[in-house]
Amino acid sequence: MRVPDDAPPTCPVCGVAYDSVSEHDAGLMVNLLDNVAYRRVCFDPVILDGRAHVRFYHHTHRRVTGDGSEE
Repeated sequence: MRVPDDAPPTCPVCGVAYDSVSEHDAGLMVNLLDNVAYRRVCFDPVILDGRAHVRFYHHTHRRVTGDGSEE
């Protein structure tokens, strides 16, 4: 995993600001059940140097709902 320097200021998938972004080029697992930190993670496939990568845009509860609620 790496943190890309060239990530956009808003998520390219949903257009909402995000808390952090990570980039992966190998196997990964996602489990957001009962996640206290992130409400949603958007996945954006990218090609870098001819290799497939996936960028994860991590959205907090506050950024997604706008009110800080965890619903």
